[in-house]
Amino acid sequence: MQDGQGRRVLSGGEIELLDLPGSAEQRPLVLLHEGLGSVGLWRGFPERLAAATRRRTIAFSRYGHGQSDPPPKPRTPTFMHEEALEVLPELLTHLNIDRPILVGHSDGASIALIYAAHHPVTAVVAIAPHVFVEDICLAEIRQTKETFETTDLRDRMARHHRDPDAAFYGWNDVWLHPEFPHWSIEDELAAIQAPLLLIQGTDDQYGTLAQLDSIEQRAKSPITRVHLDCQHSPPIELPGQTAEAIARFTSALPPSGT
Repeated sequence: MQDGQGRRVLSGGEIELLDLPGSAEQRPLVLLHEGLGSVGLWRGFPERLAAATRRRTIAFSRYGHGQSDPPPKPRTPTFMHEEALEVLPELLTHLNIDRPILVGHSDGASIALIYAAHHPVTAVVAIAPHVFVEDICLAEIRQTKETFETTDLRDRMARHHRDPDAAFYGWNDVWLHPEFPHWSIEDELAAIQAPLLLIQGTDDQYGTLAQLDSIEQRAKSPITRVHLDCQHSPPIELPGQTAEAIARFTSALPPSGT
């Protein structure tokens, strides 16, 4: 087990947590993983980011992911709102964190944006966010289901998830739910006032730059955009460039986050 890695008991069960130390004078970074992610599947990115920013950096596995306990209730198309408005506030209270810098990837980016629309934050880094559902995304998710059921993807996921079936279908079934094509958080974006860093790969197979355009058109906050030459996972495909962009963005924030 890595230094700083352990578990935290919340009302819905225990979650896997990585808590890396950093400057007490700077607002901490809280990482929110993608739909099939976990603490381990950041693959060293939290450590890289902590070194680049010198900030306390926290990553955790959502219920049903990594070594965290199963979800306390079945997931529905509203699961990102539940994560943003129920689970994340409870975790931040347990960790005594106020006005964090949220760093979210994919579903985690959407969760970060929802949280920022309802709670004060210092800033949000949204990597490959989803704010509405695109056909390209649903097509890729259908293909991923076939891959999970016909290749060794399940075995590979089992290296990082206590229950790979729960992790996979908890994500896949919701995104392929008949109601999910109508899911959108665009109406909430106008409530966000904190600075935003938007990062997306130009060859993202799960979404287009229209996602970033929508955020930029609606959010009432200063926005920085970074387009990287990769697909859906900049922290894994281009970790150095991604960490550098986040470090550059956060270095311009005031120490108090005000």
